[in-house]
Amino acid sequence: MQISTKGRYALRFLLDLSQHQGDGPVALKSIAERQGISKKYLEHVISMLNPTGMLNITRGYQGGYRLAKAPSDITVADVLRATEGGLAPVPYKDGHAVGATQEEAMSMRVWEGLEGVMARYLEGMTLQDMLDNGAEPAL
Repeated sequence: MQISTKGRYALRFLLDLSQHQGDGPVALKSIAERQGISKKYLEHVISMLNPTGMLNITRGYQGGYRLAKAPSDITVADVLRATEGGLAPVPYKDGHAVGATQEEAMSMRVWEGLEGVMARYLEGMTLQDMLDNGAEPAL
């Protein structure tokens, strides 16, 4: 599985919100400047995160974004599922690799096992863990 810029930028966006959560609503422009990401691209990323319930949005003057959940309640897996559409290393449909040959279908246990390992790792890592460890996302 290769993580796209959407997934990486979403994680950076949410980490920035986590770091500034005591400041009230954070303006998108401020986050874009701190992270070196275009405001337009962040708007696209936010549209993917918004339905997940991770964000609170305040409109108008002095509006901005805040986390709707504690950083300890948002996992890296949550973020990647919202932005990447899942954690599967190969595309699945009804328990089979999409467009798979018979030989590829026989290797499904390998891909399913890999997905399980990745899911456990990413579900075990929260935004708070990343903040506490001072870790930059290695994505």
